[in-house]
Amino acid sequence: MKFKMPHTLTLLFILMVAALVATWIIPQGSFDTELNEAGREVVLPGSYQVTDEPFYLSPMNLFTGIPRAFAAAQDIIFFLFIIGGVLAVIRKTGTVDALLGRLLENLGDRPQVLIFAVIFVFALASSAMGASGEYIPFVLILVALCKAMKLDAMTAVGIVVAGYGIGYGTAAFNQYTVVVAQGVAELPTYSGWQLRLGILLPFVMIGAHHVWSYSKKVQLDPASSLMHGIQPPDAGTPPQSYPELTLRHVLILISFLAALGVAVWGIATLGWYLIELGAAFLILGVVTAIIGKIGPNVTAREFVSGAKDLTETALLVGVARGIALMMEDGEILHTIVHYLSIPLSTVGPELASVGMMIMQTILNLFVPSGSGQAFVTMPLMAPLSDLLGISRQIAVLAFLFGDGFANMLVPTNAVLMGILGMAGVPYDRWFRFCFPLLLKLLGAGAVVIVLAVIFGYS
Repeated sequence: MKFKMPHTLTLLFILMVAALVATWIIPQGSFDTELNEAGREVVLPGSYQVTDEPFYLSPMNLFTGIPRAFAAAQDIIFFLFIIGGVLAVIRKTGTVDALLGRLLENLGDRPQVLIFAVIFVFALASSAMGASGEYIPFVLILVALCKAMKLDAMTAVGIVVAGYGIGYGTAAFNQYTVVVAQGVAELPTYSGWQLRLGILLPFVMIGAHHVWSYSKKVQLDPASSLMHGIQPPDAGTPPQSYPELTLRHVLILISFLAALGVAVWGIATLGWYLIELGAAFLILGVVTAIIGKIGPNVTAREFVSGAKDLTETALLVGVARGIALMMEDGEILHTIVHYLSIPLSTVGPELASVGMMIMQTILNLFVPSGSGQAFVTMPLMAPLSDLLGISRQIAVLAFLFGDGFANMLVPTNAVLMGILGMAGVPYDRWFRFCFPLLLKLLGAGAVVIVLAVIFGYS
């Protein structure tokens, strides 16, 4: 019987069960903690002690833990619903289609420029607003354009997925990963964005070079295509016209950038967090509806539809929080951190930070949801970084690299599999194309992390 990967929610529940079982096996213990200069509670290295009077959680804790986990993660969950609703309203105005469609239309006869520009725009959108599934409608457009330029469907998918993965890996303001990870790590929201935004372009250049190098080989020798012998779905011919990028669309884009700027300013100067961020995006949704001349009923329907699209993500976040909750209740979280720190502490903070990135990359196979993975891993990585003398900001950076870049390859990623399915690209062929790119990005990520440790990124 062929193995079939379980649904992510099922997998997270299995991990939650495993966490409960682990509380019966792993010794209970804890570190002493203190408040640092920033007022954040950190663990004290060398203070780990085993609990004198151990206790055991009952199976009932598994089921009471789930609603408790949803309650503990309610700020993130409701923020996700708001973001999903507002982004749906923006999409309804046609702004995203008009912007990306105009880009494809103007650059369709210059493949090298098209590859770089689309990867850059997709990466920037993913970095700023967590876009991912929004790119699926453009897959067939890109397949058609690549077909017209004597390229293949693999090139089209490479453009889309490289932009998506690099954007998530170098995310500056991504609400689904940066906000969640920094919240769990008790860091100021969006802090450290300057470095992450600064490395976006170099990583985009790595992705664009990989895709363009492959596409040149296909242009020169179609038989060298990884899609040779496979007939992709008929994408038709490139469309003759795209939605016009009007002044209304430009104003909506400006409103989005303004809302993001106000949110960053409020976080930095007024101590805003998810409640205020949610309010800022709700205002953006209202302003978008007014500028886009969308009636209140249509706006409401689109908002509900967008929020519904993130229901699965919200459920994943809640159950993922339950995994850490089991470990916290069973008092084994610090024990795990203690034993993880032993091998990593022998290689120095630079290599230990790279090791954290590799751990996050592997974990993405089992928890492909960025928000879910943040809730599963950051409760371990944040105190681990304290023990290793690494800033928690670097722990978040290691998480982003491991989560974002692995998104391009793991078969448990629903967005990736949807893109591959639309373009008719078999997963084994995609693996051959993408695995070298993943290694390049992780190698560059390792360099960035080592330099971040050396120069005290925090």
